Amino acid sequence: MTNIFSCFATLIFYVSVSSCSSAVDKTPISTNPVSISKGKAIFISNCSGCHNFNQRAIGPDLSGVTEQDSIGWLKEFILEPKKKIDAGDAHAKMLLADYHQLMPSFAFNDTELNELISFLHTKNIRQKFSVDSLAIKNPVVEKIQASDIEPGLELISRLPPSSDQEPRTRISKLDWIGSAKAWFILDQRGILYKQQKNNPVEWLNISKWKSSFINQPGLGTGFGSFAFHPGFAKNGLFYTTHTEAAHSKKADFAIPDSVGQTLQWVLCEWKAENPDGDHFSGTNRELMRIDMASGIHGMQEIIFNPAAKRGTQDYGQLYAGVGDGGSVENGYAFLTKHPERIWGTILRIDPSGNNSVNGQYGISNSNPFVKDSLASREIYAYGFRNPNKITWTNEGLMLATNIGQANIEAIDLVQKGHDYGWPFREGNFEMHPGNMMNNLYPLPANDSNLHITYPVAVYDHDEGKAIEGGYEYHGKAVPALRGKYVFGDIPTGRLFYINIADIRQGRLAIVKEWFVSMKSKRVTLHDLCGQDRVDLRLATDAQGEIILSTKADGKIYRVVKD
Repeated sequence: MTNIFSCFATLIFYVSVSSCSSAVDKTPISTNPVSISKGKAIFISNCSGCHNFNQRAIGPDLSGVTEQDSIGWLKEFILEPKKKIDAGDAHAKMLLADYHQLMPSFAFNDTELNELISFLHTKNIRQKFSVDSLAIKNPVVEKIQASDIEPGLELISRLPPSSDQEPRTRISKLDWIGSAKAWFILDQRGILYKQQKNNPVEWLNISKWKSSFINQPGLGTGFGSFAFHPGFAKNGLFYTTHTEAAHSKKADFAIPDSVGQTLQWVLCEWKAENPDGDHFSGTNRELMRIDMASGIHGMQEIIFNPAAKRGTQDYGQLYAGVGDGGSVENGYAFLTKHPERIWGTILRIDPSGNNSVNGQYGISNSNPFVKDSLASREIYAYGFRNPNKITWTNEGLMLATNIGQANIEAIDLVQKGHDYGWPFREGNFEMHPGNMMNNLYPLPANDSNLHITYPVAVYDHDEGKAIEGGYEYHGKAVPALRGKYVFGDIPTGRLFYINIADIRQGRLAIVKEWFVSMKSKRVTLHDLCGQDRVDLRLATDAQGEIILSTKADGKIYRVVKD
């Protein structure tokens, strides 16, 4: 551990940061404790998914923001950021250029806005930016190469709006369920749709079953994921994850009281009375409940290995990607990077078993830590920040995309029991948890002694902001993509691939970009959805063809031969 932190205090100096907006005004800010408390609740529910007061995250560090910016400017920007950008406001344009995505508008009334400002003002000690001569200025120098692959797109469906506010929908997952012979589409606001004759029809509304269900704060909360048991056609079993209000029930995996919880993630099993039904009816039971320190990096992926055959060791084993819950960037790095804690891990459980601590699920004897009395036996692999998508190649390689902090987006080749480095590694670089998380450093000389497993492919934040996991392409419409793992970037909607043959532990595959067209004209998903944040999601259909969705407008496309 000493070596990990050896550079933490060296060659650091602080520089003041001047505001790029209008001069600070003297608008009175309430110091009333009740107003501040209400403002804090507003911040947690609406802002904490993208901002904190320690370092840059999805959005800027907000420490000292009421000193840097005029209160009038802050209020205008919070309510209508796009209007400020369109008007040519220099500070707003700088933020967009720096973070490559547009903050959504908020419909706060005057009282709520003043309460939020009053809370932000309690964080008025401006965060100092660390300048360290040892930090790497450009971690990934090589630019992503453009390929000549440019298939067509066809619009096949559109999810009905779940809100009159942007984004109109919150598509988080699409999946063709072979055992149900149907498409299912998830809106994070609480609805699982079943596609019927090109029309999505509400199949399950989780808010009608779970009274404590919430879909705020953050971009990743709400109805997180779903997975259908491979025997669903006969047993009617499927699984979901969702968020509930903090302290809704006692958690199976609790965080210390000193940390405080923002919400809980819940894993449930459902049993459909009629697996072929147009709407769900049946029963459900809770398998697992996890406390989270913030509203980001939750339990957004659950999946069964589609290649596992009945009678094999992996059949019926449910994998779950559990993010670090924002614990590291909020100052609670001790919650991660240990096999005895499940934050920042991929879990593997048997829903039909009962040898877990709570007796609601089983743990396979083939799990790597099953005989470790100090470890969480559910853990399959650990050391992730946000393992948001998991898949298997035709050869059986298990891949997970891991959304990074300030620099690196990664694809990991997952092997049981392996340590993937977070929070002391981001990509193939050393990172120091704390107030220097935006800095990366060369690996230490003794790195091999730490037995950390590094990504098989990366790109940095010059190219995108948050990786969206994909699949090995095995369709027929785009022969040039066969033998490739296709993926993308969530906010920008850019599309990438790596060659499956290049996936090897210990080396980085080359990332290349591919494109799409409509009516023989190249288009971007950014242009198609008309929003600055695309919120790309990927899937494959029954024939192995690529499905793309854009959360902002709820549109779903199929990639076709141009």
